[in-house]
Amino acid sequence: MTTISGITWDAASARRAERQFLAAPAGDGTPVAEVVGALMGAHAQVLSAAEVSVGVRVSGLTRTDVRTALWDERSLIKTYGPRGTVHLLPAREIPLWSAALTAIPTGPSPLPPDVRLTEEQSAQVVAAIGEALEDTCLTLDELTEEIVARTGPWAGDRVMPAFQDLWPRWRQVLHRAGWAGTLCFGPNRGRKATYTRPPTVDPAMYPATDPARGTGGGTTGRTGGGTGGALGTFVRRYLYAYGPATPQHFAKWLAAPAGWAGTVFKELAAEGGIEEVDFEGARAWVAGGDTGFPDGPARGVRLLPYFDAYVIAGQPRERLFPGAAYERALAGGQAGNHPVLLVDGVVAGVWHQRRQGRRTTVTVEPLVRLTARQERELGEQVERVGEVLEAKAELVVGEVKVGPHA
Repeated sequence: MTTISGITWDAASARRAERQFLAAPAGDGTPVAEVVGALMGAHAQVLSAAEVSVGVRVSGLTRTDVRTALWDERSLIKTYGPRGTVHLLPAREIPLWSAALTAIPTGPSPLPPDVRLTEEQSAQVVAAIGEALEDTCLTLDELTEEIVARTGPWAGDRVMPAFQDLWPRWRQVLHRAGWAGTLCFGPNRGRKATYTRPPTVDPAMYPATDPARGTGGGTTGRTGGGTGGALGTFVRRYLYAYGPATPQHFAKWLAAPAGWAGTVFKELAAEGGIEEVDFEGARAWVAGGDTGFPDGPARGVRLLPYFDAYVIAGQPRERLFPGAAYERALAGGQAGNHPVLLVDGVVAGVWHQRRQGRRTTVTVEPLVRLTARQERELGEQVERVGEVLEAKAELVVGEVKVGPHA
């Protein structure tokens, strides 16, 4: 490793791959929550995608292991994370995530005035959710009844347009309850999702998870958002995984106001929590003192599923999706809608899997010519995806004919 001031794309992508277990998978027996924490969450709107995200990063891991960590051991929780979307997060980091996500300023609601909740009503609903879910799992209908009983009929008014239907008014703050740590997903009851309250975690546990500082004591002052430095710890964790990055990159990843992110970065830089570097001729930031990078570029072939953390957070996007990949593997500029073929740290194709019973056909559409070695690695990756999903996988090289997020 060398310490450099002019950081290249190759060096940055190689370090990201190493820290996200893409350069080499974590050893058999590595705790699932440790890997999910390194990714800063695994997108789990489609749970099988999260299982592949985690599985390809740990030797021998299968979807059963991920589900065991989630539903039995509860070292993971399924809840609302970055951008208000469903993620797997380490249970021990709930205080850190809650402190950081609730520090993000909320903009004006896009809903009509007669549909919106006031801030006071929103706070009442979030509190009611936490009370209703204590030591139990409830479906949405059951949760609605409990919220209405604790707040008033206004919370249950079916006025919120959604998917050619109308949802009860309280649903507009469902994700905020997840951010506040009063709600997470429970095991499905048949085909119905359930919700419960996350396990209680001592807030003193989370500072130990700041790898850029070791102790993770964090900064104090306004960057703490009133949380004793949690937001500073959170930013450094993000930069440790995805840096060098700019405030705009951080804001895009969180769906947060860019101006707010800029202020957070400015305060942290003044306190020494983060450090400015030159990244491909532009200003960017890394966690304070974290300026060591690999000497060589990323190498290897990987298959990453829908909304994998590496492609969602990786910036600059035009470098991660070079050439034809920018048009083929993005959907209107949005990353994650296509599972991607990663070659030497950049997107070089798309893929899709179709499962039938205990078998799955993995169709891969490369956008570059693969060497003989890369073709062998692709075959190994397809086999590994099958192992994670507990299926026998067959590789087909050809055009992927399904659309984004199919």
